[in-house]
Amino acid sequence: MKQFIAILLIFLLLFNALGILGLFVGLKYKTSNDLVERLDNHDYLEEQTVTLKVAMTIPYHLDTEYERVDGEIEHNGEFYRLVKQKLEKDTLYIVCIKDQDSKRIKQALADYVKTFTDKPVDAKSTGKFVSGFIKDFLPTSIEITPASVGWNYTVALANTIDSFNSRSLAVFSPPPQA
Repeated sequence: MKQFIAILLIFLLLFNALGILGLFVGLKYKTSNDLVERLDNHDYLEEQTVTLKVAMTIPYHLDTEYERVDGEIEHNGEFYRLVKQKLEKDTLYIVCIKDQDSKRIKQALADYVKTFTDKPVDAKSTGKFVSGFIKDFLPTSIEITPASVGWNYTVALANTIDSFNSRSLAVFSPPPQA
């Protein structure tokens, strides 16, 4: 009986942590599929769309007609679903539609995650002390290692250590003519 209760409590804990996340992923998948189906059937109003113009530097000019694309863009907290795009001369025109459902689902997921990570306002913050201690007193070094042989340079917080593998550099090709 104790083993059954223990398994039940572990299952409940896992469902609490992962089951809600699975619910959010499932909702996101369903709303995404429904919106893509609507966009494929042209079941939207032109007034709902937003056209983005992206300047592109390409060595040739290419004019294409609008073609259906699928994707998602987030800009300033708003989510847009790609509808279609075309390339005209040096500009890419992207037609998007605002996706309110994705915004609500992602906001709900963010609020749910905050319930696990946020501390009360009156709680003392020891995280800053520990991270400050680690940054100030534990040595850290960064080493830049090139793909080719020739030099090696190590950067440390307190001091720098220079070490060169070779004092001469081999030239594999002549220098360019001026």
